[in-house]
Amino acid sequence: MNIVILAAGQGKRMKSALPKVLQTLAGKPLLQYVLDTAFSLQGKQAKQAPIVVVGHGAADVKSFLAEHATFNKVSTVLQAEQKGTGHALLQTLSKLDSQEPTLVLYGDVPLTSKRALSILTKLADAARGQESALALLTQNLDVPTGYGRILRDSNGAVCAIVEEKDATFAQKQITEINTGIMVLPTTPLKKWLKSLSANNAQGEYYLTDVIAMAVKDGVPIRTAQADHEFETIGVNSREQLASLERVYQLQLAHDLMEAGVSLADPARIDIRGKLDCGSDVFIDVGCVFEGQVHLAAGVKIGPYCVVRDCDIGKDVTIQAFSHLDGAKVGTNAVIGPYARLRPGAELASEVHIGNFVEVKNSKIGTNSKANHLSYVGDSIVGARVNIGAGTITCNYDGVNKHQTIIEDDVFIGSDTQLVAPVRVKRGATLGAGTTLTKDAPANQLTISRAKQISLEWKRPTKKVTTKVATKQAVKKVAKKALKGRK
Repeated sequence: MNIVILAAGQGKRMKSALPKVLQTLAGKPLLQYVLDTAFSLQGKQAKQAPIVVVGHGAADVKSFLAEHATFNKVSTVLQAEQKGTGHALLQTLSKLDSQEPTLVLYGDVPLTSKRALSILTKLADAARGQESALALLTQNLDVPTGYGRILRDSNGAVCAIVEEKDATFAQKQITEINTGIMVLPTTPLKKWLKSLSANNAQGEYYLTDVIAMAVKDGVPIRTAQADHEFETIGVNSREQLASLERVYQLQLAHDLMEAGVSLADPARIDIRGKLDCGSDVFIDVGCVFEGQVHLAAGVKIGPYCVVRDCDIGKDVTIQAFSHLDGAKVGTNAVIGPYARLRPGAELASEVHIGNFVEVKNSKIGTNSKANHLSYVGDSIVGARVNIGAGTITCNYDGVNKHQTIIEDDVFIGSDTQLVAPVRVKRGATLGAGTTLTKDAPANQLTISRAKQISLEWKRPTKKVTTKVATKQAVKKVAKKALKGRK
């Protein structure tokens, strides 16, 4: 099957330097959704990758395709002047296999499901044989404003499509709309495209005009509809993009709840990637999930957390306003509130990372904890280690990063600096305020601080101006006189 994706439009209403098809929905470009679906339809053994028609922002779109491991197989065709959908498809004729039907998709209609397109292609399967056939994806909308309308004859057969700007008042009352997505027999399509005229309200070559040509040539026209209205919604403005974002997020929330996840509010979750959850997961309001995230059974996530590319173990609790990026967290760990795990953070089971603690590129062993205001970077921390408030690993010398190793059962007092490379050996204790520049021996107390002394001391008083002193003296005399009267 030939698959052509029309992606040449400027998207003037977006008011953006970025091409419309590269605007993001749930963290992913609109065009990527369409391409993912196209590739899933064609399968790995496809003779030909999808064809993308580019125009406005062609260099940006080509760059996006080239940078993607799968999409760099896509071929592109330039529509130098945007003269309508029919004109766009006309540019692809030399690349179309006449023996295969042609599926037309749109780079700004991102959520059409593989199921809907599979139904459509089955309806047009006759296009592979001697009999040509054409299949349209239509939709019934309560408010069809802005869409072309499907015209049917007295027998209910499709006879034409009329664009809204060319429709009569009566035709505008029709609620069945053209989504633009269709499967066409390629041999007659080539003839129809060459016969298109721009004699219409917009002065463009409409692809929809081939429907009337197909009827005239006796080509059967079949229709199908998607399960959900959002599958056929296109994006032409930021408002439409935001609206579709919420619709899509609600659908993702619905799928999570169907799978056994509890959401405090399905309207207040954002998934910008893939979120895989075990049973009895609870997610509070305002959480954002990006990239590939796995939450094992029993995970509880507090409000307003951001989790990106993480693997979170069973029964972990992540408290409010925590930010996790590229981290792996073991079972029964407690994170936050206001904690930050950066890429390379690997936490074993029962680890506690508290408020305003940052962990980066470090492994932390079972039952270890850093509960307050600490930074652990480029470190290996053993089991049952206590990292006191205000502790930092000084891992960067201005040029290179160095590693800190803290062995099992170490106790680190508050406000300690460990200047890497350095090792704290098993069972060691570091006194509060220590700056460690050499290895600390096992099972000993290591202290590095100035000797405490106490001196006789008179605290300075604030200098008083003459004016202020006069006022104070007057108040003092008045107060004495009042006391005398009593």
